[in-house]
Amino acid sequence: MADTTKPNAATTVKPPPPTTKPHLPNRHPYRPNPNIYRRNYFCLCCFWTILIIILILLIATIAGCILYLLYRPHRPTFSITSLKTSDFKLTTDSDGTTHLTSNLNLTLSTKNPNKRVTFFYDPITVTLLLQAQDTQIGNGSVANSFVSEPNNITVVRAGLNGENVLLESSDVNRVRSDLKRGGVRLKIYLDTKTQVKIESFRSKKVGIRIQCDGIRSLVPKGGRNAASVNDAKCNVDLRIKIWKWTFSS
Repeated sequence: MADTTKPNAATTVKPPPPTTKPHLPNRHPYRPNPNIYRRNYFCLCCFWTILIIILILLIATIAGCILYLLYRPHRPTFSITSLKTSDFKLTTDSDGTTHLTSNLNLTLSTKNPNKRVTFFYDPITVTLLLQAQDTQIGNGSVANSFVSEPNNITVVRAGLNGENVLLESSDVNRVRSDLKRGGVRLKIYLDTKTQVKIESFRSKKVGIRIQCDGIRSLVPKGGRNAASVNDAKCNVDLRIKIWKWTFSS
């Protein structure tokens, strides 16, 4: 006997809704951070740079010590042999201004106390000043370059001239006071560059300044008059220039 039972309606089965999962960032725990690589590279570069600089300074220091022990280098010495005055006078104009005219001849000697070191000098610029006020009253030069051989004394000469140099009232009073006491106290600056030769090695040129003070210029009367240089002392200063700065030692 046939089953006459029929379904009342077609049943539709819906699939369950998809389960939603929270969005998680795409993390890779084993991927290295590029910033860490950059920091490590920068630190490594700094380390090797500092190490190389330290090694260069260490090598330079060791080489300098060896050079000093082998050759015992000493600075050259300078002294004023004579300073002759042919003209040194004050002139006061109608407006009350005072000028100084000077003409002097300088003889300078330099001694090289080293046995195996030679000094090469460029032409020397000479500046004449009043010692108390540091007022420039003349200038001149040693026109030619020269060589100072080991264990040798070299003599050079220069003419110093100042034509109608305008002086301040304080300078005029000091000069007149010194003239009454027998002579004007002077100071001389000598600027040049030198190169050092040790065996076959030659250094770069280094600027030096020689300062000589303690000079008393005597006023000539009817002829040349020699200044008193017995108390004159000359000091040598290295003048190393790096970019725009100048260092003395």
